[in-house]
Amino acid sequence: MKFIIVLIILFLVELLYFKIAYKFNIIDKPNERSSHSQITLRGGGIIFYFGAFLFFIWSGFQFPWFFLGLTLMTIISFLDDVFTLSNKLRLIIHFSSVLLMAYELNLFSLPWYILVISFIFIVGVINAYNFMDGINGITASYSLAVVSLLMIVNQKIEFINNDLLSFSLLGILVFAFFNFRTKAKAFAGDVGSVAIAFILLFALGSLIFQTGNLVYVLFLVIYGIDAIWTIIRRLTKKENIFEAHRSHLYQYLGNEAKVNKLGISFFYGLLQFIIGYIVIIIANTTVSYQLYFSFGLLILLSVIYILLKNYIIKKYKIF
Repeated sequence: MKFIIVLIILFLVELLYFKIAYKFNIIDKPNERSSHSQITLRGGGIIFYFGAFLFFIWSGFQFPWFFLGLTLMTIISFLDDVFTLSNKLRLIIHFSSVLLMAYELNLFSLPWYILVISFIFIVGVINAYNFMDGINGITASYSLAVVSLLMIVNQKIEFINNDLLSFSLLGILVFAFFNFRTKAKAFAGDVGSVAIAFILLFALGSLIFQTGNLVYVLFLVIYGIDAIWTIIRRLTKKENIFEAHRSHLYQYLGNEAKVNKLGISFFYGLLQFIIGYIVIIIANTTVSYQLYFSFGLLILLSVIYILLKNYIIKKYKIF
């Protein structure tokens, strides 16, 4: 009954946001770098924040520092969606939010180098998640896969309050209802991709630091492969990696190769779920076996990625 109530509330909140977005003209106009061709509401992913907000209230204000960080991150991302803020201001807020997440995870009790690596990883994933939000359904599909994997593990190893994952999953489903369409009702916007990345990273961080097992990082490997190799290629071409673009593999597949975009989004999520489920099984093996599996997987995915992307680039003469 609890989850039905939450689902209804989130659905109504999303509809209310649409009215506000229409009134204040919070829209996404297509340009030469867009993968869509019609004006669409922006910021529908704000529902991810409200899923966490309902959890925060329902749980009696559990994880307050995490929620404060999420709130700051959501506000600055929403304002950036509407007004386009300076990079310096966004960086300050993002850094502060990650600090609050780190405090909630008790990272400051760890050696300084682990703290630095954690910061780089968290900030990198948040930005990658944002850049990967480029076609209908991909953020919803991928996030649904990751949160489902976390919930499966949480049934065996209770590393976090399962309601946070459940409420987040409901938020993803509500957003998917409006976004996983050929003509989306709304896009996630920076506010959506950043918020869900922040939530998933907090849960993943809780899992990793409770178990001491880094293999769970592979719950994000599909996004990681696409984001990292795209950055490497753009750097070799001396492009500004912080500027908007559409040179990810999923964008080449959808825009140049004309593969069905919802099919691409579904495949990204499905492949991540399959790999993640194997990771859950591998997590019970020896460290050496996990290392062999991880490196083998990264090499295999990288080879497939590079070959497929180069094939598309040559076939469709992308420069």
